Amino acid sequence: MHIEVLGALTVHENGISITPTAPKPRQVLALLALHADQVVSTAALTEELWGENPPRSARTTLQTYVLQLRDLIGEALARGADAGTVTAKDVLVTLPGGYRLDTRGGHLDFREFDRRAGAGYRAMDAEDYSGAAKRLREALSLWTGGALADVQAGAQLALEVRRLEEARLCALDQRIEADLRLGRHRELLSELTVLVNQYRMHESLHGQFMIALHRSGRRGEALSVYQRLHTTLVQELGLEPSPALVRLHRSILTAHPETATGVAAPAEVQARRPAPGVTRAPARGSHLTARAS
Repeated sequence: MHIEVLGALTVHENGISITPTAPKPRQVLALLALHADQVVSTAALTEELWGENPPRSARTTLQTYVLQLRDLIGEALARGADAGTVTAKDVLVTLPGGYRLDTRGGHLDFREFDRRAGAGYRAMDAEDYSGAAKRLREALSLWTGGALADVQAGAQLALEVRRLEEARLCALDQRIEADLRLGRHRELLSELTVLVNQYRMHESLHGQFMIALHRSGRRGEALSVYQRLHTTLVQELGLEPSPALVRLHRSILTAHPETATGVAAPAEVQARRPAPGVTRAPARGSHLTARAS
């Protein structure tokens, strides 16, 4: 089975799509896919589909959606080399209290993302910044859009999407950090221009943008980035910028480029990353505490 969730939902069996077009069955498949090879409880699926007030027919309706998915799986299996040896019930398994989508060792893009990002983080810890930038780029290349961009998300999926997006932002932050360490500040300017407008209260990205501008001889623009962020944080959250960002601003203001590197020790970076195989830590920079918008 081939599963992609880092963009539109795509699930293939034997190279044939088993992704339904109807919104509710898509939600069921998406939640099963995100927990592939693990049991997803009936309660979790019910909450995803109907929230806290499911209809009396919820269990029967859920079973109908499962049958629809099995029909798609069965059609795909019938065209494969193992036709007749593996059934749809072997792939979408009914278990006490829930269901499990058995991928049989298939490809899952979000787990591959975890693997590649983890390799990038280890390279950062080893101060192999070129290797880190390469591996983190490879991880980020798996994303083709927002996670599950074409799936209607209930409470369960919304939580999973946030975790995935936070893991993506963490990897992006670290990839930019590696590029800054490699002196690629000018190449980063256009990308960071877009990112700070997309994440208007993300302090780490703003700090990286300030550093890139400062190193490119654009000190005044770096200071303006700080002022815009300061205004946004105060007006929208009632917060002042973090002490780390204040120190970075001061170092640029006093024209001390040696103190405007903004990088932290590898141990500090490690403490802010997702644990191996877990896409749930909020994205943070290696030199500033990030407040994501």
